[in-house]
Amino acid sequence: MTPAARAFERSRLLSLDVFRGVAVAGMILVNHPGHPRHVWPPLAHAHWNGCTLADLLFPAFLFIVGVAIAQSMAFRNQDASARGALLRRILLRTLTLFVLGLLLNAFPFFDLANLRIPGVLQRIAICYLLASLAFLGLSVTGQAMLTVGLLAAYWVLMTWVPVPGVGPGVLEPGSDLGAWLDRLLLRGHLAHGSWDPEGLLSTLPALASTLMGVLAGHWMRGARSATAKSVGLVVSGLAGIALGAWLGQWFPINKNLWTSSFAIFTGGTSALLFGLACWTVDVRKHRRPAVPFVVFGRNPIALYVLATLVAKLLDAVRVTQTNGTTRSLREVLYRHAFASWAGPTAGSLLFALVFVAAWLVPMAALYRRGVFIRV
Repeated sequence: MTPAARAFERSRLLSLDVFRGVAVAGMILVNHPGHPRHVWPPLAHAHWNGCTLADLLFPAFLFIVGVAIAQSMAFRNQDASARGALLRRILLRTLTLFVLGLLLNAFPFFDLANLRIPGVLQRIAICYLLASLAFLGLSVTGQAMLTVGLLAAYWVLMTWVPVPGVGPGVLEPGSDLGAWLDRLLLRGHLAHGSWDPEGLLSTLPALASTLMGVLAGHWMRGARSATAKSVGLVVSGLAGIALGAWLGQWFPINKNLWTSSFAIFTGGTSALLFGLACWTVDVRKHRRPAVPFVVFGRNPIALYVLATLVAKLLDAVRVTQTNGTTRSLREVLYRHAFASWAGPTAGSLLFALVFVAAWLVPMAALYRRGVFIRV
């Protein structure tokens, strides 16, 4: 390990690992209930407009990606001779994340003719690439102006530009400008046929969500006390929540469209939660209860990929019942191990909780051995 890398490891924010671990554990919890029709209500995404607990998790992860960019690239960017190597690292990581996302979408049947091209990892890859380039090429003021510009431009595009055959400002499923663009370029490769929640145009406000994290990372690198940093995050988070809710009167808060109000609202919740994590872990030193999330937070992409692959296998494996019908292995486990005594909704929640908790075993083994898979 180089001296610069050792300095970076010493400067790591434990609260960032904790917050990252909470976010990825929450994403897995939301994505893998025991039964999709019996989801515990707070873990269900909003059907369209509005925001639930589940809707906060992916924006929080992008926010964390931004914080990590500011934390990890600052010392590397100081060496002009290493700029080329840094750019190659960024491009390689972007490509790796994007390909992993495609593989997750294709697994286990690899029906490439109908392969969904957008996805969670694909969005992370693109936002990581563009936010990294913005961090390297723009001043802090420039990054802030870009964030505001992206949100304003997306608002204008989505509300003023007419969609062929529909008109301007129609924000219904499959009728908005982003859905039209996705059908034009990616028809047959979208999650919902006529639209996709991780579509092309909504990458603009998702990038803004990531840049909010970059700006928070600049704040955390400043020469101020941990208490002041925590308070600043909490105050800015509350302001973001209020501003996003207010703007939602004209451009509704909507995760599927990743509206500008949604980006601001969830940027606020992310800053608030990160500030509370900093206060709890870095200031008050309450670290023992946070250990499981540190374990998850040091290998987040590996955890997300492995959990998704295993969950897809549970759905793909069929178990023959006594009456000759077949059910997925996931449904069999859910029905017999959880729903049979806890009921449909509680059983579905318990299945998801056990599924997340089970990943502590392999992730803790990697953590104890110092194995951190940097994707």
